[in-house]
Amino acid sequence: MIILPAIDIIDQKPVRLYQGDYSKKEVVAASVLDTAKAFEKEGAEFIHLVDLDGARAKRPVNDELIIKTANSLSVPVEVGGGIRTMENIDHYLSQGVERVILGTSALTDRELLQNAVNKYGKRIAVGIDAKDGKVCVEGWEQSSNTDYLDFAKDLEKMGVQTVIFTDISKDGTLQGPNLEMLKNLADAVNMKIIASGGIHNLKDIEDLASLDLYGAITGKAMYAGTLDLKKAIESGKERQC
Repeated sequence: MIILPAIDIIDQKPVRLYQGDYSKKEVVAASVLDTAKAFEKEGAEFIHLVDLDGARAKRPVNDELIIKTANSLSVPVEVGGGIRTMENIDHYLSQGVERVILGTSALTDRELLQNAVNKYGKRIAVGIDAKDGKVCVEGWEQSSNTDYLDFAKDLEKMGVQTVIFTDISKDGTLQGPNLEMLKNLADAVNMKIIASGGIHNLKDIEDLASLDLYGAITGKAMYAGTLDLKKAIESGKERQC
C-alpha cells in the first residue's frame, strides 16, 4: 500500500480543513513547493495535491503553482479540485501531472468522464467523497442522493481504475478512517482504492493495509505530528499490493 502525503491549497498556501469546512481552515506550512520537496525527501512515492480554491470556483485556480510543483519533483503528482472540462484535464496531464482526480464532474458529467477515461485511461481517478453514505459534490458543500457503492460500481463499468474514497465526517478529525465503509467498497468493486480522511497514527495505516487497499492519503496527522511519514511509508510497503 502506497502512502500519499496530501497538500490542500488555498491562496497558494498548504492548509487543512476540518470535515471539509472552509471556515475551519488552518495554514500548516509556508510553501506548497517546499512541503512537497520535504515529502519527496522522506520517501513519498506519490504526492496528492488539491486545489481547494478551484473546487469552490469550479475551475483550476492554483494550477500554475501545482504544475510548477509537479515539475520540480522526481515523484509523480496527482491533482484534484475544480477540474470540470477536457481542457482542464489536458492542461494538467500535458504539463507534468501524472494523474487527475475528477470529483463533481464525474457525477454530473458522465460524458466528460467517459471521454477522459477513453483518452487517458489509468491517469484518470475519481474522488468519492461521502457523507452518511451519499456522494457529496461542489467542494463537499452539497450532498447528492447517490449511494457511494452504487457510484463506485458505475465508475468501474465505465473503466475507471482508481478511486479515492473520503468519509467527510472523518476528514481532518484524526479519529481514524471509516474501515467499515472502505471494506464494503473493496468488496463491491475490483478497483484501486485510495483511502482518505481520519488517519491519526501508524495503527490506522496498518488497519488500512490489512484491507489490501492500493493506497492511503494522509495530511493532518503529519502536520499535527501524530504520524511519521517515513514510518507510514515503511509500514505500507510491508503490504504492497
